[in-house]
Amino acid sequence: MSEPCIGLTTPPAGYSDWLTDLKGRIHAAQQRATLAVNRELVLLYWQIGHDILTCQAEQGWGSKVIDRLAQDLRAAFPRMKGFSPRNLKYMRAFAEA
Repeated sequence: MSEPCIGLTTPPAGYSDWLTDLKGRIHAAQQRATLAVNRELVLLYWQIGHDILTCQAEQGWGSKVIDRLAQDLRAAFPRMKGFSPRNLKYMRAFAEA
């Protein structure tokens, strides 16, 4: 036994304007969320690169540490992309610049 659909054929007065406004606000919130995620990822990548530079300079770590770090990060975050040795070297160069 299903309940009848009430008011689905004729929307109340002002509904379409409200719906348009609501969809616009949802879209704007999605864009802000995407920008916030991108900003945080760029900051994270810079911080990782900076940490690599610092450890290599202060502790004399060689370039092989990047290969090890890539392997360890991919093991810790298997569903996350971007932790290849090449990308970690890009992060290092980004922080260096």
